[in-house]
Amino acid sequence: MSGNIYHEDIKALANIPVAEQKLEQPDCKVTLDNPLCGDRVTVALNLKDGCVIALTHQVKGCLLCRASANAIAQAVVGASATDLEMVVDGLQHMLKGEQVENWPVPGWESLALFQPVAAYKSRHDCVLLPFKAIMQALS
Repeated sequence: MSGNIYHEDIKALANIPVAEQKLEQPDCKVTLDNPLCGDRVTVALNLKDGCVIALTHQVKGCLLCRASANAIAQAVVGASATDLEMVVDGLQHMLKGEQVENWPVPGWESLALFQPVAAYKSRHDCVLLPFKAIMQALS
């Protein structure tokens, strides 16, 4: 994969219309902002037995933030907070340019698309903001 952080696969992931509807009665809802680039993410979740059974999101932000939120929406159903902690930990290490064993986590293969972002530290928060929102919603 090239060093282009806005490659075609990221563009495609960002433009998938997934999880954009609203949940009627979410169990938890969080909105977070990244003031440095203007990203704003709202996630709403429904949970059962500690696992995500439904997620919706609204993202007003850059392509990387939208792609990250869509990657979550595609993979999160059935995940627990512990599962997500493992995913976030691996993603953070990947963005630091570190080798991560068993990466990407099964079911989260689309996160490998963010590998080129490792070279652009100022863009890491764009990728991580949707994850921070979902982790805060689960806490």
